[in-house]
Amino acid sequence: MTKVRIVFKGKDLASLTIKGHAGAGAYGHDLVCAATSAVTFGALNAIEDIDNDFDYEIDQEEGYVSLTPKGAISEHDSVVLETLILQLKTIEASYPSAIEITERK
Repeated sequence: MTKVRIVFKGKDLASLTIKGHAGAGAYGHDLVCAATSAVTFGALNAIEDIDNDFDYEIDQEEGYVSLTPKGAISEHDSVVLETLILQLKTIEASYPSAIEITERK
């Protein structure tokens, strides 16, 4: 199962961690893993100045992604991250046995 942990500090995102494989299909043919990866890396690619200012601490390896903002999140990035969370929740609604999201405030 893929586990998504979202931590907020007030209204702001403090961290986002995605860990594990969905197990909804054979390795390399798992549509839930593919969808989760696609929306996650699409969002990471859309974040402003990710390569220039290092505004985020990002760790990624197979089956694991962690994102922690180092400071204030721009309005643009806030929209990107809110969209990512909505997309992950949509995947969870369709495949609740393959992905689980927990939020902490």
